[in-house]
This record gives sequence, C-alpha cells and structure tokens, in this order.
Amino acid sequence: MTWQTGSLPDREHTYACVAVSPHDGTMDSLILPQVSEQAMSIFLREASYRHPDEFILMVMDGAGWHKAKALSVPENMAPIFLPPYTPQLNPLERISESIRENGFRNEVFNSIEAVENQLMESLEALEKDPASVASMTGFPWIVSINFNAK
Repeated sequence: MTWQTGSLPDREHTYACVAVSPHDGTMDSLILPQVSEQAMSIFLREASYRHPDEFILMVMDGAGWHKAKALSVPENMAPIFLPPYTPQLNPLERISESIRENGFRNEVFNSIEAVENQLMESLEALEKDPASVASMTGFPWIVSINFNAK
C-alpha cells in the first residue's frame, strides 16, 4: 500500500506492509520508507518474530520485491503467490480500500509525517478490531481451508 503527499514534482511516499490472518482477523503491519527486497525481508522477519510458534503461509502478489532472489524468508514461513492480475483474490485489497476510505477521505497533508501518523492510526485501529479484519478478508475460498487437517 502506498500513500503520498505533495504536489508534482515534489512527491514523498510511505509504504505499509500488512499481513492478515483471514481466519481470525489477526493483523500485523509495518510502515516503511521504501519497497524493496530489503524492506520486505524486514517485514517478513517482524511477522515471524510476532508469531514464533506458528507456521505462516504468506500469500503475496507478484510484486518484484516479493519475488526477489535476495528476499530473506524466515524458517517458519512459506510464500505462496497469487496468479498475475488477480487483485480480486488478494484480501489486502480490502484492507487498503478501508484505510483509504476511512483514514484518508478528502484529506490534504502538509508533510509525510502527517501522512504516516494518519496511516499508523488507521492501521492500529484495524489491528485492534480483528472481527472487522476477518469480515473484510475472510473470503470463502480462504476460510474453507482447514490448516489443521491431517
């Protein structure tokens, strides 16, 4: 997810990496200054750290930094990639839409810090509301998967 402030050509950007568990609405996020395999590696390491006793299937789209050869994937995590050009399958599209609609509606920001503060508030509100996150991201094809089946 990308947010920006400023007018052309003086744009500044900030990025939010977000992971959700559609089954229970657990959400983890991290605001980073760039998108790269290094930044994504930091986020994956943080998600792994927050859930050390879980094995994480990290579903990602085809962004270059998701598939970079230098991407460092923790041992308790496995990436799964969505087919190309299928944003309708990506649960995070609904999270991004919610943040844009509820946190950034008709707002003009004077600084990137103001954007990041608003973004942080929006992410924190969602992280504290797992029921809403689960309802937005719990697509039937996802929640029907039984990860505990033997």
